[in-house]
Amino acid sequence: MKKITLTLLGLVAFSTSALAQQEVKFGPKAGVNFANITGKDAEDNKMLIGFHVGAFAEIKFNDKFAIQPEILYSAQGNKRESSAPSMGATVKEDRKINYINVPIMAKYYIVPSFAVEAGPYVGFLTSANSKGSQTIAGVTTDTETDIKDFTNSIDFGVGAGVSFNLDNGFFIGARYNLGLTKLGKDSTQTIGGMEVSTEALDTKNAVIQVGVGYKF
Repeated sequence: MKKITLTLLGLVAFSTSALAQQEVKFGPKAGVNFANITGKDAEDNKMLIGFHVGAFAEIKFNDKFAIQPEILYSAQGNKRESSAPSMGATVKEDRKINYINVPIMAKYYIVPSFAVEAGPYVGFLTSANSKGSQTIAGVTTDTETDIKDFTNSIDFGVGAGVSFNLDNGFFIGARYNLGLTKLGKDSTQTIGGMEVSTEALDTKNAVIQVGVGYKF
């Protein structure tokens, strides 16, 4: 994971070194996240609505190609709901997992106002909390737990999307980010003097982002 992070930072440094020779625009961007998790162990999950906000720089090499590094605060996670009607039990949970994401998008302009984009991102975990309720036989118990220690501190993935530029400097964009690393950490516990290892569940971030930005 350190190699992945260094590679992304190297790409940022390479892009920065080319600023004097290329057309560069920068500005803020923000929008809504439609977050969930995916993977073979992702069950009973529902979408959680969050947000993203940050800044970007677009480095154009010519009329068709550009690179766009960004730094974004991204509120992600998922909802989960399950029930056992025969026992009169329901469980609801909201997991809010927040990151500082650093995507580096390669952009291709099909026409001057419309571009497609794709590239990697690395996310640095800032917080992770689980808030839920459990109802059994009509009695509801609320819980809130800090799960940061059980969540991977780095989320590496890929994104792909489109953007539409307006004449006044604003643009509208949509992107899908798919995590490639597991959300949870593998763990080791000592039980009866023996170490027992538990592999993290196969669950990964999956986020649709829709937002707006402004290019200076």
